[in-house]
Parts: sequence; C-alpha cells; structure tokens
Amino acid sequence: MGTYIALLRGINVGGKNKILMAELRDLLLNMGLKDVQTYIQSGNIIFNSEEGNASELEFQIMEAIKKRFELSVPVLVITSDALNTIFNTCPFSEEKKQKSYFSLLYTAPEIDLVNEVLSMKFENEEINILANCVYFYSSIGYGKTKYNNNFFERKLKITATARNYKTMAKLLELSENAS
Repeated sequence: MGTYIALLRGINVGGKNKILMAELRDLLLNMGLKDVQTYIQSGNIIFNSEEGNASELEFQIMEAIKKRFELSVPVLVITSDALNTIFNTCPFSEEKKQKSYFSLLYTAPEIDLVNEVLSMKFENEEINILANCVYFYSSIGYGKTKYNNNFFERKLKITATARNYKTMAKLLELSENAS
C-alpha cells in the first residue's frame, strides 16, 4: 500500500468550484481509498491506496468528482516520496525557501518554453523550472508577483497547481503519519 497526495487545481477559490472537504473525503473513501485526510479547503488530499499507478488514481478521482460534484477539476496525484524530493530540491536558500511557492506541473514543459520563461526577469523575483515543478520566490509577496500559477500555465502551456512552503511542509508531515 502506498501513500499519495492528490492536489486539486482551482477548487474553493473565489467562491467557484465549491467542494466541501467532508463530502470529498466520503467520496474518496467510498472509492476504496484508505486513511483519507484533507488539509485546508484548497484541495489537498493525503491517502493510502493499493493502486500503484498515479495516473490511474488521477483519472479515478477526476471522474468521481465529475460525477458527484459535476465539476471538471484537474487532479495531480504524487507519491509522498516524490513530493519530498520536490520540496527538498528547492534551489533557494532556506530563508527564501520558507517564503517560496511550488507550482507543481501535471506534465513536463517543452524546453523551448522553459528557456523563454527563464529569460524573463522581474525585479525582486526568482524562478527555477524543473520537469515537475516551478520554484518561485518573490520578496514582494504572491499577491503582487508577476510570476504566479496562471502565468506559468499560460507561458509553459501546461496545467499546474501552486502551493506555498507551509502547505508543502504540512502535506509531507501528514503523509509521513499516514504511512
């Protein structure tokens, strides 16, 4: 049995795509997932499953949400080990890392698009792009940054979902306890 984290993109944001976490937990438990926990209202789910294929889990969760809530929500399923690697690969100093955002990518972006984005520089902001994550730091805060999840999705032509340092750390803590 493996421990996974599912990250839902764009739920409970600005009153759109509302899903109550208690209902989501029940739905996933009824699907056969084990030890389902949610963290905050933005679509962070920790669970155990005997299914070893993350893509299959993504599909099953997406279809269940579509059927139950009538919403088409992108779902990224990642192992706790993979999330730990992404978290610990952050290229920034510890001080900046604690104020960073992690935009997790559903697919690897094309290298030409990555190079184009990396050539864009904004004052007080830093980014690093890998195949599965865009790491970004802004000294002026996420609300004022030029780099945000929508920016990366548009420029890299991929689907992504962003989480801050505290959420990433908490998901790792919860996934360790779920194993």
